[in-house]
Amino acid sequence: MRKDFLWGGAVAAHQVEGAYQAGGKGLSIADVMTAGSREKAREITDGIVEGKYYPNHEGIRFYEHYKEDIALFAEMGFRCLRTSIAWSRIFPNGDEETPNEEGLHFYDELFDELLAHGIEPVVTLCHFEIPYHLVKKYGGFRSRKMITFFVRFAETVMRRYRNKVKYWMTFNEINNQILLSNDIYAFTNSGILFEEGEDRLKTVYQAAHYEFVASAMTVKLGHEINPDFMIGCMMATTPVYPMTCNPKDIMLALQEDRKNLYFSDVHVRGYYPSYIRKDWESRGYQFDITQDDLKIMREGCVDYIGVSYYLSSVISADASVEKLGNNYATSLDAVENPYLEMTPWDWAIDPKGLRYVLNQYYDRYQVPLFVVENGFGYDDELEEGQIHDQNRIKYLGDHIREMVEAVDKDGVDLLGYTVWGCIDPVSFTTGEMRKRYGFIYVDKDDDGNGTYQRKRKDSFAWYKDVIEKNGKI
Repeated sequence: MRKDFLWGGAVAAHQVEGAYQAGGKGLSIADVMTAGSREKAREITDGIVEGKYYPNHEGIRFYEHYKEDIALFAEMGFRCLRTSIAWSRIFPNGDEETPNEEGLHFYDELFDELLAHGIEPVVTLCHFEIPYHLVKKYGGFRSRKMITFFVRFAETVMRRYRNKVKYWMTFNEINNQILLSNDIYAFTNSGILFEEGEDRLKTVYQAAHYEFVASAMTVKLGHEINPDFMIGCMMATTPVYPMTCNPKDIMLALQEDRKNLYFSDVHVRGYYPSYIRKDWESRGYQFDITQDDLKIMREGCVDYIGVSYYLSSVISADASVEKLGNNYATSLDAVENPYLEMTPWDWAIDPKGLRYVLNQYYDRYQVPLFVVENGFGYDDELEEGQIHDQNRIKYLGDHIREMVEAVDKDGVDLLGYTVWGCIDPVSFTTGEMRKRYGFIYVDKDDDGNGTYQRKRKDSFAWYKDVIEKNGKI
């Protein structure tokens, strides 16, 4: 592993900050999502509805506790922290021309605190935090006007923090909106609320095009602001394995993988691949894509790919094989992998899949990669005031070993590794607190009750040792 490898953790503003109306912040899309569970989907409400519980409103009060939390990250030896800038803290409605100075000041102080502890900020520009006003007035990324609003936001923060932040990503897990069975993904990725009877796939492809243009414009502009910026895309990487060596399974797995890879193809290469154009042609799709758009996309290719990795997926062309159904993370056509165990939230535990997917992406693109999310969600239990999370240690250790193999044996160019939810966040998919990811326990329950006190888990000291040894476990 390289000596300057960026070990650290990852969070998102909407899942930890809280203070949803503090400092002039406007409502974001996360602020209108209620709590859910493994069995019950989160509800997207029309604004804030009295009597509903919105866990992101408080998050874990990172907005108030960030100095304490950063000190704990530094104690573990973090070299970087991935977080996001809440768009609606900077532009409360999203379509203003003048930013909110109080919001900008908060991130000045946050980044200064990180840098004072030797921790490099890694910043996602749009991590499920589109201002809600842009959904109501413009339909989110249904509208081309969103390109202007996003680029204005991106330029504002890139200029403000040009000497504080080097690593940026544009849109978080932009490819997950292709999981059309879950309304949550199109809403959180693009601010889209589907209408009854509409062609959801066509709507998502058009929204994604506007996001590709906005991303490319941001990359180009960011390099003008500071040539040392490293600006990437961010992909949810869920490799798809064929169930058998039946050629039908092999071909189906390839086609399923392309649903994700097309997003990174465009970000890295700057043009639409022939397979997606053929797919659009077969469906009779026509989109608002201009020659200027295509030129911009070629000029704004990303410097690296940020990836999240939690699980792999299996697919079968045999209609008689039972499907897993909707688990928020894979296609409805996914089937059980008999060789793997599952988390309590039915996500396949596949450490070797991380090595596989890092090779898949590096072979395909030959640009640096950055594992910006990998983590284990579990309902941790307090035992005499302690959290003995050996299952998390095993999960992360197994994944880190495979990641090191990808670098040291396979030659993958990897910038860093940030464990998702390094301090317990509100779960994105379910809105729960019981689905905990962190090295640091936060005393808050699924109903919002608790002291918000921070407590080190056993994995805290373990990860500190991993960083000290640069991944030698």
